[in-house]
This record gives sequence, structure tokens and C-alpha cells, in this order.
Amino acid sequence: MKKIGILGGTFNPPHLGHLVIANEVQMELKLDEIWFMPNQEPPHKENKSGVGGAHRLEMVRRAIANHPLFKTQAIELERVGKSYTFDTIQLLKERYDDEFYFIIGADMIEYLPKWYNIDELVNLITFVGVNRSQYRCDTDYPILYVDVPNIDISSDMIRKRVQDGKSIRYLVPDPVKEYIEENRLYET
Repeated sequence: MKKIGILGGTFNPPHLGHLVIANEVQMELKLDEIWFMPNQEPPHKENKSGVGGAHRLEMVRRAIANHPLFKTQAIELERVGKSYTFDTIQLLKERYDDEFYFIIGADMIEYLPKWYNIDELVNLITFVGVNRSQYRCDTDYPILYVDVPNIDISSDMIRKRVQDGKSIRYLVPDPVKEYIEENRLYET
């Protein structure tokens, strides 16, 4: 049985902050793999950029290509509608006999009481919380905490920089930057 970390998100686009979080959690908890799992439609936000799942999955693949323990997991993109973590974890548990560690930022820790079927979900996975500036990691739910360097980069900020014609070099991996430019993503 493997110990698998899952880092879910829109990855719209994936950036260096995502990679640092995954790397720090993998090392700290000695996980066998980290799966980057782009979601279809998160229940707590809308995809206003118009960049679909295929583009986001390809950007993740390019972002993690050089790390042997980082993988992609497209299970949420296979479904239509809102992506609830509870439903996804049930599907993963049916398909794999592994132990799952679900990585969330402090912004999502604060939101945990509103998660769909949270009281059942905490019995299916281990939550791993990482710090994020301007958010607290306080919760009554069982969470392992991993301290990661605060890298104040967001996908929103990257999309805005592209729209404004500003550089995103050193904010995203070069293959992601090239993919965004080649496909003219986020320009309007």
C-alpha cells in the first residue's frame, strides 16, 4: 500500500507555489507519490477564465514532468458538474488500495465546516494542512500540519499579469509559461 498525497485545485494555471507545497509535504511525510488533481468545477468558485480541463491538465503535466514522484490524476475531469472531494475520494478508494493524504491550504482549512460530507470524509483520508499567508490553520477537524515556505503567488495574479501583458517568468515553470503563450491563454 502506497502513501499518496493528493493536491487538488483548479491549477488555472499551476504555479511554483503549488510545486513547493507538493515537494515540502512529500518530503516531510515521506509520501510515495503526490498526485496533482485538477478539478472540473469546484463547489466554492467559478472558472471565469474559460480555460478548460484539457488545458489545465496539460499545464500540470508540463509543470511536474521533471519530478519522478509527482503524477497527474484526472479523475475529477472525467465527471461533469461540481467536484466534491467526498465523491472523488470514494471513487479513488474503489480503484486503489492506497492510503490518501489530502493537501489543503489554510484558506480551505477555514472552509472545512462547509465541505460536503466532511464528517464522513475525515474518516476516509488524512487531511494535510499547509500555511498560507493571511489565513489561520485553526480547526476542530483532525489535520496533520506541514510548514511550507510562504510563496505569495496565486493563479488569479498570474492570469491578471498575462491579461496586462506583464511577465510571468519565475512564477510558473518555463514549460507552463510556454504553453500559456503558445495557446494564448488568459489574454482576454
